[in-house]
Amino acid sequence: MTALIDRLLNIMASLRHPETGCPWDVEQTFQTIAPYTIEEAYEVADAIEQDDMNHLCDELGDLLLQVVFHARIAEEAGHFDFADVVDGVSEKMVRRHPHVFADANIKDAKAQTVHWEDIKQQERASKNNGDNGAVTSAMDGVVHALPALLRAQKLQNRAARVGFDWGELAPVCAKIREELSEVEAEIDQEQPLQPSDAVIEEMGDLLFSVVNLCRHLDIDAETALRHGNHKFEQRFRAMEDLSAKAGEDFAKLSLQDQECFWQQAKQNLSENSPERQDKE
Repeated sequence: MTALIDRLLNIMASLRHPETGCPWDVEQTFQTIAPYTIEEAYEVADAIEQDDMNHLCDELGDLLLQVVFHARIAEEAGHFDFADVVDGVSEKMVRRHPHVFADANIKDAKAQTVHWEDIKQQERASKNNGDNGAVTSAMDGVVHALPALLRAQKLQNRAARVGFDWGELAPVCAKIREELSEVEAEIDQEQPLQPSDAVIEEMGDLLFSVVNLCRHLDIDAETALRHGNHKFEQRFRAMEDLSAKAGEDFAKLSLQDQECFWQQAKQNLSENSPERQDKE
């Protein structure tokens, strides 16, 4: 294993060599590589969702290459190297799993999640004390570059940990209805195709409230929306196929006729779903 890692590190060093390396690789920086890192992480997630293990193996390699790339850039600048990255994450895992590597007693995965967040909070507090005693916030450490749905859920989880949360579903649902009514009120005053800052703000509040409902239902909002996207795309493609088979140009159909194909597509997909077939 060590030889394989060394080979990859040497390949990256060769690619980054200022005289004999690849011109594209040589000119890259943390900033230019970051979008590729994010893209590779999403491709890993997609391979998992598709249950494609060969693809997953390949994508994990691409993601590992991103780590090696960033580490090499850092090493050249004298910040840290790949060994520091490995050592740092190893120390972190040991520190955050005292029930495995020490004598702490944690009964289940839910308790471990709480304990994990407690340790992270202690680490943040310790870091802030080292930064001239900066005030520690429950919001500290929630990365701004996260997808908005994921970041909303993390912010809400942080608030809940210090007691700022509803203990039941009814007020969560009521808040969604309240935010929707506020959106509708703003839309009544504005041109729909030219939304004001107020409309944008109210839409943000509505989406934030929907994420909160996901959280209370123990549903990952990002995953839920991906499923919604997949369902819509699947139905839309099926609707287009039905239209083509009927000899119709879908784009030229009236909305009412399009809706008829939509309903037919929904019915066909429902009848052919694995859940429906299992019941039969």
